[in-house]
Amino acid sequence: MTGIEKSHGVRQMKFSILTIFPEMIQAFLAHGIIRLAVEREQISISSVNIRDFAQGRHRVTDDRPYGGGCGMVMKPEPLFDAVQWTKKESPESKTILLSPQGRLFDQKLARELAAANGLILICGRYEGVDERICNHLIDDEISIGDYIMTGGELAAMIIIDAVTRLIPGILGGEESAEKDSFENGLLEHAHYTRPGNFNGDEVPDVLLSGNHKKIEDWRLESSLMRTLMKRPDLLQKKSLTGHEIEILKKWCRNIEDIIRS
Repeated sequence: MTGIEKSHGVRQMKFSILTIFPEMIQAFLAHGIIRLAVEREQISISSVNIRDFAQGRHRVTDDRPYGGGCGMVMKPEPLFDAVQWTKKESPESKTILLSPQGRLFDQKLARELAAANGLILICGRYEGVDERICNHLIDDEISIGDYIMTGGELAAMIIIDAVTRLIPGILGGEESAEKDSFENGLLEHAHYTRPGNFNGDEVPDVLLSGNHKKIEDWRLESSLMRTLMKRPDLLQKKSLTGHEIEILKKWCRNIEDIIRS
């Protein structure tokens, strides 16, 4: 079992990952925002090896399913003991099974999880875990999408990354997280950096104008346009502001003018 202990006097989000492959987690801790957040003791991430709680010389964590069928199922005893041990270390944490049967992970759910005191993330393997674990130890089940993966480790890292960005102070400014894609129901606006001319493609003049009001208006229109073109389903679910509705109506009028002409 590895991890970084909670520092004194600092509100720290604690992530505990239950896995049979703890070595997969180490590279995740070594880079980017996650590394900085750990170093600043804003979060702690520990990996708990489920095999440490298995019996016998070979530390077996899976067995054949009752009723027959292909594949193996994670045994309840080592997983139960691993969860119980982790709960003693982090009693206020929410216990989550990463499972295709769970709630679909999105930005809204990431915000919900960011409000928790800590998360215990159970990484399933094989055909899944014994149902009795779900019945007695799990607070929630979460899925990162409707596709098949070989285990929950990547899902755990995705959730930790998304949740960590939402913890106050992690990004150095709350505005950074608030303007990310999906935070307001829209995709983020287009971004440009130097050079001003790349292969004949110029940066929009408004971004060079220094007029902050015009730049904000352009960014909102860019955000709406990108969402309409790439993810129209988001617009159908979003509660539009009056300003956003006016922009869309203006586009409709322009399109009608083009059709009439």
